[in-house]
Amino acid sequence: MTPADRLPADLVLEGGGVKGVALAGAAAELLGRYRFERVAGSSAGALLAAFLAAGLDAGGVLERTARLEYDRVPDRWAPVPVLAPAVGLLTRSGLHPGRWVTEWVRRELADLGVRTFGDLRRDDPGDDPALAPWQRYRLVVTATDVTRGRLLRLPWDYREYGLDPDAQPVADAVRASLAIPYFFSPRVLRDPRTGRRSTLVDGGVLSNFPVETFDRTDAAAPRWPTFGVGVGDALSDEDVSVLPALRRLPGPLRLLDSLVATTVSARDRDYLARPCVRRRAFSVDTTGTGLTEFDVGEAERARLVAAGTAAARVFLAGWDWEEYLRACRGAAAG
Repeated sequence: MTPADRLPADLVLEGGGVKGVALAGAAAELLGRYRFERVAGSSAGALLAAFLAAGLDAGGVLERTARLEYDRVPDRWAPVPVLAPAVGLLTRSGLHPGRWVTEWVRRELADLGVRTFGDLRRDDPGDDPALAPWQRYRLVVTATDVTRGRLLRLPWDYREYGLDPDAQPVADAVRASLAIPYFFSPRVLRDPRTGRRSTLVDGGVLSNFPVETFDRTDAAAPRWPTFGVGVGDALSDEDVSVLPALRRLPGPLRLLDSLVATTVSARDRDYLARPCVRRRAFSVDTTGTGLTEFDVGEAERARLVAAGTAAARVFLAGWDWEEYLRACRGAAAG
């Protein structure tokens, strides 16, 4: 199938730390049939969403994500290997600064001709008329503003901080969405009008799987589907953890770790259980891989990619656009 023959669709990718490796296999399989007009994501899903919005094809997605050196993602605040993470956690609210992955994303996107959200502008007269000019982009990244207590959809919400959405670096938004609480240090967004600073962390804290991001708000039927791809939906008796080292500690630290991991990994489960959400979304079983196990080897990464590919094939085999419109939108495809 040539690129011109592929069908339009929007795509939303769940966050999940290292589990997000599986998203690449699923996205590559979907790209065999669809082209993505808009892509949204949280955390690891935001990273892949940025590459997809930049126009990578199936081969490019697999090749580009395979180049990420996962063992370098948990970087250090200082060259002292034992003390640096603890000092970072106490003084910077994160075990790791996240500088390495930020610069890696910046370089890779620049190689694709994408630096700021202005490079991802999208103007389509057939879009929902309620979309404002600052909402017309190929990419949406979620983050959580814990200072103001709200979910952010970037670049849509930059204006509320006195910032020009077109001028904001895509890599900085992705890094904010990657800020798993206490694992990576938060990002700070400063309003130049007032000087007020907001602390941003992982978008998954409030919405890890925002499948509704591109849904129309007018009465018109959607022109194409929005697909959602998640990770780790299967029931498991594994202990959830962001900071595995804390599993060995009793008391409040271990409880805090479990609370953060549960918030990031399970926030949207009730929503995703709704029948019409499940019709357009699927999850890849990533049982056995931890959220922050960045020492994952090549064999395990290959297994996750293969699991994503297999899950997407099963989903596509049962997907029926006409049936979805009739059952969930009260309409038929035009």
